[in-house]
Amino acid sequence: MKNKTKHFWKWFLEHKSKLKNLTTLNHKEQRHYTFWLDWHLQFYFPGLEYIIVFPKVKKKKTKLILSARGKQELFSMAIELEKTAPRLWDWKFTALIQPRQDIDDIEAGKDEPYIFQDIILKASELKFIPFEYDGEKKIDMIVYLKNYTIFSHNKNLPTLINIMMQDLLGEKVMAENINFVQLAQMPSEENDELIYLYDLQFYLDDINKNRKSD
Repeated sequence: MKNKTKHFWKWFLEHKSKLKNLTTLNHKEQRHYTFWLDWHLQFYFPGLEYIIVFPKVKKKKTKLILSARGKQELFSMAIELEKTAPRLWDWKFTALIQPRQDIDDIEAGKDEPYIFQDIILKASELKFIPFEYDGEKKIDMIVYLKNYTIFSHNKNLPTLINIMMQDLLGEKVMAENINFVQLAQMPSEENDELIYLYDLQFYLDDINKNRKSD
């Protein structure tokens, strides 16, 4: 496995400039470098994924996130690859999707929308109802959105909701605490039982604390 981590980072270092400037390349070049980045990641360990986050300011670091797609059995492989990453002034390497830090902006409704294929959603507009079960750590939940009736037949919708939840909780917390997510249309009338999705972490912290005290 040690040789495979070296193989991945060797290829990355040889092409890091192209990857950092990926958005400025033509479509053919973009496909070429993203294909080989994924190929080398799969060669290291099948099932891992990557996310490149480009900074708004050029002088800031570009981020490469090594994701396990929420599969706990892959967590250690993503972490091991990140541990062997080179130290670069213009790149930051992260194992697993980490929770967002700008919750205050989401609470205020100032969050940027998620744009995925033909769907546009804001995390601040989503609510949920949880379902707990005795003896089970993981919860089921219904996530409500205003435009569910419009997007209900769109196969990309569950993927986008999953991405949004991983952004809020982090990949590890979500895998350890969330079992099943169902989507539904937001009720037209106010419902006090619905909780804003940005409060999901607080809700999980609360129920886990109560379980420990029982």
